[in-house]
Amino acid sequence: MKIAFIIDPIAKLDPAHDTSVALMEAACRRGAEVFIADMNSLSVKDSKARAFLQPIKIHPVPLVDGKWQVPQPWYEVEQGEFQPLENMQFVWMRPDPPVTTEYLYATYILDYVAPKTRVLNSPRGIRAANEKMYALQFQGAIPKTIVTADKGTIIDFVAAEGKAVMKPLGGKGGEGILFLETGDRNINSLIEISTNIGKTPVMVQEYLPAAQDGDKRIILLDGEPIGAVNRVPKSGEFRGNMAAGGSAAQVDITDREREICTQLAPTLKADSLMFVGIDVIGGYLTEVNVTSPTGVREIDRLDGVSLGDRVMDWLAAQI
Repeated sequence: MKIAFIIDPIAKLDPAHDTSVALMEAACRRGAEVFIADMNSLSVKDSKARAFLQPIKIHPVPLVDGKWQVPQPWYEVEQGEFQPLENMQFVWMRPDPPVTTEYLYATYILDYVAPKTRVLNSPRGIRAANEKMYALQFQGAIPKTIVTADKGTIIDFVAAEGKAVMKPLGGKGGEGILFLETGDRNINSLIEISTNIGKTPVMVQEYLPAAQDGDKRIILLDGEPIGAVNRVPKSGEFRGNMAAGGSAAQVDITDREREICTQLAPTLKADSLMFVGIDVIGGYLTEVNVTSPTGVREIDRLDGVSLGDRVMDWLAAQI
């Protein structure tokens, strides 16, 4: 199996946390030929998508006494060359969000990968799935939600709910998420800053008190939930994102959450979004992460599993 990972610079990844490393490690463990490429090396020549591909070997990162023990060095990269991406069996697009103009252009380039090569997730699917907006189509699964740039509409929503959470549509890792409540003297300024004074729409959702107990990340593979981790906010914080200081805790997937996954599965498959991380708070779907969903290292550590191996088994079955 030959698989190329389009990722952020390898030296900046955390092998004890990043899902991309877990996936590459699992691929190396089973003897696959693994390559990496920077997004900015993508190009089209003779109507074929190409990239500067470097062979890479990921050294095993063992789990010892509940902690990942990272070897030094933990990877070896060989000399690379520009190749058509059709030389791979799989190409995995995993740079971290936000989805910038450059990111969108990269997905257009990936549209020119020959059909015999599977691109994960689908470039068209990524373009269709803003990680905040995508959830809105699953009525019954989401909390009360509005999307608007209008300050008056947001203030009316907060007044009706008492408390709310405002999110930028292009944010990541909890960045820019604000807690709003009636009576806050800063509410007008917070809305003006977030909406660029009424020019940029934002998402506003009812505040879910269950957020203090954690924000659950569930990993879906081909529409099926394969693992979950609870991200618990640190003291004095309402965001559970690990990038915002949240801690990872072991958790089960509830019947309600499996119902949500079942509701999402046909749409995810139709959009060729095969590896997805959904966020659930108190039984409500809040986000659908399709660009570079993380959580695999934490699930593996807490549950004693290897989701990377499970993903590689699934890929092998697609050949």
